[in-house]
Amino acid sequence: MKLIAESGSTRTEWALVEDNRLVQRVFTEGLNPFFQTRREISRSVRLGLPEIFFKKKLEQVYYYGAGCTSYEKKNVLGASLVAQFKTPIQVESDLLAAARGLFKCEPGIACILGTGSNSCFYDGKIIVKNVKAAGYILGDEGSGAVLGKLFLADLLKGLTPKELTAEFHEKFRISTNDVMESVYNLPFPNRFLGTIAYFLIGYMDDEYVYNLMTNNLRSFFKRSVCQYDYKNYPIRFVGSLAYAQADTLRSVGHEFDMEIDIIEETPMNGLIEFHSLNLEES
Repeated sequence: MKLIAESGSTRTEWALVEDNRLVQRVFTEGLNPFFQTRREISRSVRLGLPEIFFKKKLEQVYYYGAGCTSYEKKNVLGASLVAQFKTPIQVESDLLAAARGLFKCEPGIACILGTGSNSCFYDGKIIVKNVKAAGYILGDEGSGAVLGKLFLADLLKGLTPKELTAEFHEKFRISTNDVMESVYNLPFPNRFLGTIAYFLIGYMDDEYVYNLMTNNLRSFFKRSVCQYDYKNYPIRFVGSLAYAQADTLRSVGHEFDMEIDIIEETPMNGLIEFHSLNLEES
């Protein structure tokens, strides 16, 4: 039996797999070694997962996660998981999860749009090129965190439509001081900003929101996707935000003469197939 985990900054999806069959799927909070210590990650995993996950005899744990881009950060995650599961752990980036889940062993351009964003050219085995995501302050164009940041920047300066502003305050019940505190002083500001994006998804018919979303997506295409050989390889997307605004995403892609053939909410189904066939060994 194998355990496959795929984590963004907001949510982690865990799948117990036997042969090519999904045995059990569980969702817990997101993990990210850039924002959490080894002890915090271990605690989150232990308290978040059902006890049965720690009692199963596992041959391997495959973990893919946001923030797992360096040897040091992978070691933080790996040490935390080994302590909990007492079994071999393979830690890779969430970007490789997207590439494997979307393309298996075929080449293509894999993109993530969730709380954060990222992209790469995958040759069917490894990531050959990656335009650096750079995080929600310096990059992450197209992401939920950046969309939330753009909206709140307008809100604080009185530039958002009155009705939308009232709806926001009605839903979140937070003051402008609370907004500043959440962004600058509280843990996981990217998660907070991401929740604003999912609020905005419900107002896509509003001209202001639509323009905010499409401009955010255009920035992602311009600054990331256009740096790949997009005319000769398929482009596929994964992530909760990509999935929630799939029609808009395809429409903006057409502006750049790009055809997006697949948009998935998570890469997990593709990862289950990938590891069931032991393609990582090919």
